[in-house]
Amino acid sequence: MSAHHEDALVRFENVQKSYDGEILVIKDLNLDIQRGEFLTMLGPSGSGKTTCLMMLAGFEPATHGEIYLDNKPINSVPPHKRGIGMVFQNYALFPHMSIAENLSFPLEVRKMSKSEREEKVKKALDMVQLDGFGDRRPAQLSGGQQQRVAVARALVFDPEVVLMDEPLGALDKNLREQMQYEIKHIHERLGVTVLYVTHDQSEALTMSDRVAVFENGVIQQLAPPNVLYEEPENAFVADFIGDNNCLLGTVISETGNSCVVKTADGSEIKANKINIDGVNSRCTLSIRPERVIVNPEPQQVPNIFQAKAAELIYLGDHIRTRMEVCDSDSFIVKIPNSSHHANLNKGDLVNIGWNEHDCRALDASD
Repeated sequence: MSAHHEDALVRFENVQKSYDGEILVIKDLNLDIQRGEFLTMLGPSGSGKTTCLMMLAGFEPATHGEIYLDNKPINSVPPHKRGIGMVFQNYALFPHMSIAENLSFPLEVRKMSKSEREEKVKKALDMVQLDGFGDRRPAQLSGGQQQRVAVARALVFDPEVVLMDEPLGALDKNLREQMQYEIKHIHERLGVTVLYVTHDQSEALTMSDRVAVFENGVIQQLAPPNVLYEEPENAFVADFIGDNNCLLGTVISETGNSCVVKTADGSEIKANKINIDGVNSRCTLSIRPERVIVNPEPQQVPNIFQAKAAELIYLGDHIRTRMEVCDSDSFIVKIPNSSHHANLNKGDLVNIGWNEHDCRALDASD
């Protein structure tokens, strides 16, 4: 999945993992993580992302293959000697210790002097904007503050790599979004390498330099957030990342980078040929809701179809409109609130259309 790079800080080489000796939960993982990179492993529950994190941390052994840290194999290195910081969803703070003592603990394990420990603890508290909270206990802090402490503790001993496993999962929506930006800014300031695990695709898009999308123990696509969203390589990635319309059909012709796909109701759609098996094969068409034009001029787009507005939901800046079109009763169109088309009513018939390059012909997902 990834080219071999000598300068990669973390490298998974042909790594497999099985818990029962039969079923592989990780299948031949090859992945390079560059020094200073913020890489997110994204995928549904059971896709293998947390298992990868645990193997890198040393809490799970790899069944096959080798993991390298700074070009040194670490499969046989115990967790506490890998120099890796960890942030968990449940914070994992010691309740009987003060915040300063929690932060000092990994430094004591590393046999640092008292003065050095105090200096690093103060610096870490400043970094997460909790200066003056050192004497408090975890129970006296809010969830967001406890999560900041957990981040500070992972960074206090200047690790080369920090692993974060669903660290914001227990926070409410507003606090979660605030913490996303805080962690992103800390990463930018320190330049530390972060490997982050989440099932939340908006979180992955917000924070990451690159995202590895996992499904069934395999990386389906590895790319920067904008590429994942705009240029998904298969139907799973297209549907998992952001809002997406999927139309199923059969390829009836192909020319160069284009193809024509016929849906079950007979509609013929011109699409950008990305990942199909040739003429007469089944495929999935992917069209982002914001790329759909209401009442386009015939010369504006090659794909124009009559649609029925089945449901309209007001979402502030746009109207989320569910349309019945091209053999789909769940085709979503985002109509900006400022548009004169925002006054559609349920049951209205309207023409909608989209460009060929905004319609990607991908593998059949059915």
